[in-house]
Amino acid sequence: MSDPAILALQANDPTFDDVWEEISWRGLVQVSTDAAELRALLAGPPVTYYCGFDPTAPSLHLGNLVQLLLMRRLQLAGHRPLGLVGGSTGLIGDPRPTAERTLNSRDVVNEWVGYLQAQVSRFLSSEGENAVTLVNNLDWTSPLSAIDFLRDIGKYFRVGSMLKKDAVSARLNSDAGISYTEFSYQVLQGMDFLELFRTHGCVLQTGGSDQWGNLTSGIDLIRKAEGEGAHAIGTPLITNSDGTKFGKSEGNAVWLDPTLTSPYAFYQFWLNTDDADVINRLKVFTFLTRAEIEELEAAVATEPFKRLAQRTLAVSVTSLVHGHNATDAAIQAAHALFGQGDLADLDEATLEAALRELPNTTTAPRAPVVQLLVDTGLTASLSEARRAISQGGVYLNNVKVLSDDQTIEGAVLPGGVAVLRRGKKTLAGVFVQ
Repeated sequence: MSDPAILALQANDPTFDDVWEEISWRGLVQVSTDAAELRALLAGPPVTYYCGFDPTAPSLHLGNLVQLLLMRRLQLAGHRPLGLVGGSTGLIGDPRPTAERTLNSRDVVNEWVGYLQAQVSRFLSSEGENAVTLVNNLDWTSPLSAIDFLRDIGKYFRVGSMLKKDAVSARLNSDAGISYTEFSYQVLQGMDFLELFRTHGCVLQTGGSDQWGNLTSGIDLIRKAEGEGAHAIGTPLITNSDGTKFGKSEGNAVWLDPTLTSPYAFYQFWLNTDDADVINRLKVFTFLTRAEIEELEAAVATEPFKRLAQRTLAVSVTSLVHGHNATDAAIQAAHALFGQGDLADLDEATLEAALRELPNTTTAPRAPVVQLLVDTGLTASLSEARRAISQGGVYLNNVKVLSDDQTIEGAVLPGGVAVLRRGKKTLAGVFVQ
């Protein structure tokens, strides 16, 4: 469930004429159906809109957060959100650019549906006349026979048009090719939009711009089957200023589930945002006003060393996803690790999560500090470790190591961990068996 205290702090910026102007300024519209029509639609009476999330993993990630925050902004403007978690499309998976997905079992997908529904509901209000409604496309696909699907839905799709979709054409030009299963994904997503149009009066779908072919398949299907118009908004794929993929580090996504990406690691991810990216991140991922963001932009230009924008971003997004208490614990851990607080005051789970993000080693209870310096990579050799200690630059749990024959015995914190530091900023974790 959502945190009422966090939702209560969220608001659209009243200095914009309407929600369309605001989401455009925030860089949330990469591509859309007719912009003038959409602006008029969103400035008028409440409309129903949806975004779909496939359970191809046990958690949503930062790319999905872009969609959730766009949905929340539209909800704050008075419109009615439908959060679709794809129990059927998750059994197939949206085509990836290079290879077929590994198909997960029905039991696994069903379990992940529950996880994702809980996450979606946390970011959208379940109160009021425009409370979020959760839907699962397995509810309307499972009763369909293959013959019914082909006769009632498939007849509206033209293979030539399907082949032109970016995801399909990319796969056709790859060595892997594409199976009929994944080729059919766009038909299923189009059917979702038609079903929600019929049952909920849904007239708008949002998604990533890389999903544009799937978004428009639903628009085309509604037009052919119902003779009515519908709309779509495609958000940009967020990348860093150097062109690298946002939210990925050596192939690892930044997850919204705290058991997959700890609140400490999540906070540090945002804190380490480059100056060239931080203002765009504030626009997309926070509810700060235009004036507040422009003030932070000026601070980046004049006093970048203070990293005020990054700290504001880290606090805002971590609080949004994990709550204020977890954010405070992450900040406290960061301070304590660098000698600005008492490590003993940290809860065991937060400290362990923080140390897992650092170079670390597992050792016996009486291991020599010099060996731990080598094992964690803080020094390249035992002789370098002894030299660092003699120069007064090594700390164990923020206490200076005075002798090169000191062991870790007696310095282990609750939870069986210790913090090793060389100099002011180079840290490592020690886990004692």
